[in-house]
Amino acid sequence: MIRVDWRVSGRLIGTILKWLWVPFVLPLGVAVLDGSALRPFLLPMAGTVVVGAGLERLTERSDLRAREAFLMVSFTWLGVAVVGATPFVLAGQGALAVPVNALFESMSGITTTGATVVGDFGRHSRAILLWRAILQWIGGLGILVLATAILSQLSVGGAQLMETESQTADSGRLTPRISETASLLGKLYLGLTGLQVAVLYGLHLLGVAPEMTLYDAVAHAFTTISTSGFSPRAESIAAFSPAVQWAIIPFMILGATSFVLIYFVLRGDFDRLRQSDEFRFYIGILGFFAVVVAAVETADATYGSVEAVARHSLFQVVSIVTTTGYASTDFNLWSSGAKHVLFVCMFIGGMAGSTTCSIKTLRWLVVLKAFRRDLFVAASPSAVRPVRLSGDVIEEETIRDIYAYTLVSLVIFILATVFVVVDASRVGLTVTEFEAMGAAASTFFNVGPAFGIAGPLESYAPFPPSTKLAMTFLMWIGRIEIIPVLVLLTPSYWRS
Repeated sequence: MIRVDWRVSGRLIGTILKWLWVPFVLPLGVAVLDGSALRPFLLPMAGTVVVGAGLERLTERSDLRAREAFLMVSFTWLGVAVVGATPFVLAGQGALAVPVNALFESMSGITTTGATVVGDFGRHSRAILLWRAILQWIGGLGILVLATAILSQLSVGGAQLMETESQTADSGRLTPRISETASLLGKLYLGLTGLQVAVLYGLHLLGVAPEMTLYDAVAHAFTTISTSGFSPRAESIAAFSPAVQWAIIPFMILGATSFVLIYFVLRGDFDRLRQSDEFRFYIGILGFFAVVVAAVETADATYGSVEAVARHSLFQVVSIVTTTGYASTDFNLWSSGAKHVLFVCMFIGGMAGSTTCSIKTLRWLVVLKAFRRDLFVAASPSAVRPVRLSGDVIEEETIRDIYAYTLVSLVIFILATVFVVVDASRVGLTVTEFEAMGAAASTFFNVGPAFGIAGPLESYAPFPPSTKLAMTFLMWIGRIEIIPVLVLLTPSYWRS
């Protein structure tokens, strides 16, 4: 007996695909203005409407149970990535003309990873480069709705704690229905994006950022709030003045902050911010690692001024911890110590309920609190000491979920590292163990740049197609919290 009504999932995926023509309008307009090819956008616009409308006809049901939700979540991201790759192939320019590269780039975009195979930026039109940014903006909004409205209800790796830490259960109070959740978060997301466009272009108008055109302001706002990191510039944020680099830092921090928390703060509820253990932990992590990197860079005399040390250290730590993946400098040239600190930052992530990726601060905070409790109980066996988060007791089942999720994440990372090394050796590509670890962590935890041949000003193009397909899979399962994809691979999911 089949227990999963895949037609319900297909119908909901069809609705999403049917409306996917809307994001194509902006790059299509840029293509018209620039006189570049329109076909790469017109064909997928028509195709996604036809396919989406066809899937919507599968069934009249639209109620989403847990099993259908796992299927819908997994295949929505995969379907959008396939559609997103189509303009790259149809444009037929540079590295993105190769289907494997196009799928890698599109999956990197929709999962807000920021890993790229593009090295020849000059060969791609502004419309295509803008489409990369739009994919990431869509992915950031999608994961907000997914995490807040769906994953938190499916108990995915402790994601149910979002209701404890941000108190979404009493919010509208915030989200009585998924559609209202999407509308509310969408407005907040759009508002922050618009604010960043105004700030970046305002710096241009003030004369302190001459390189920051309106096009650049829009493209970088799309990829900052979504903590994604695609830039239309080969030098990433290093192409812009220090004023731009300082201005982008707070928006990366905001993008990796719980949007539910931001919502309540904007309503004047500052008590919720003060009571959030996760927010204090998140800000503390950023400050701690920024100071460590700054100390290492000062000792190495990498930069000639205190301002440059402070700017690049803070920027790169924030960029990696929040999984944005921008680069204000080529940290490939940093000392081994500084690079290893950044490598550790890849495993952290921002807050739950944000656009960030990786393991996330909420899980690490629970792991640390639970471990400290276990040490206390080991010394005092008769003591009863529950683990609390922002004053609320965490259920032991939830703690076990988080332990399991963290362990599975690290095991997948190790296996991915081994695969990258072996596959590179198979084709004669020289990849050190540290470079392989960085590339595996960066794609699986959706960070973007790594080290060596996949460094911040390099690309993933040198890796063989088999490795890029494996990394595409890693980005997919990493973005949707691993469990939805792994659940689909179990026979018990499909049968009673």
